[in-house]
Amino acid sequence: MKTNLITRQGYQELQDELDHLWKRYRPEITEKVAWAASLGDRSENADYHYNKKILREIDQRVRYLRRVLKEARVVNYSPQQVGRVFFGAWVEVENPEGETKRFRIAGPDEIYKHKDYISIDSPMARAMIKKAVDDEAEVVTHGGRRTWYITDISYHE
Repeated sequence: MKTNLITRQGYQELQDELDHLWKRYRPEITEKVAWAASLGDRSENADYHYNKKILREIDQRVRYLRRVLKEARVVNYSPQQVGRVFFGAWVEVENPEGETKRFRIAGPDEIYKHKDYISIDSPMARAMIKKAVDDEAEVVTHGGRRTWYITDISYHE
């Protein structure tokens, strides 16, 4: 099940994307569709068909973003979170082989634009929640069981 939590930054990024699609990009594509339609026969008009396809994709994304933004619960940082891993935390971990990773625990709708974000719904994030620096987290994935040690927690990039 997908969690509807989102960071303040993630909410703003999705809102900005929605504004761009609805106020700038969609009107531009609508003009192109109208221009292509004015050329006459639409059955073999590649510009018309291509831009109609783009328009459908924009509309689909707009509907999705509106639904997500309406249902999202923005989680703001709280000073009580210091020292423990919670939603919105930047976490640095290391495994026994010395491999390190650094990531931010965020909502599932904001991870796709950031390669260093992981979803709160992921096995790694679930294993880290409420842990502190030097705690051990055992992560169970389809690849097996792995142990990670938390080396740093922060709430600011």
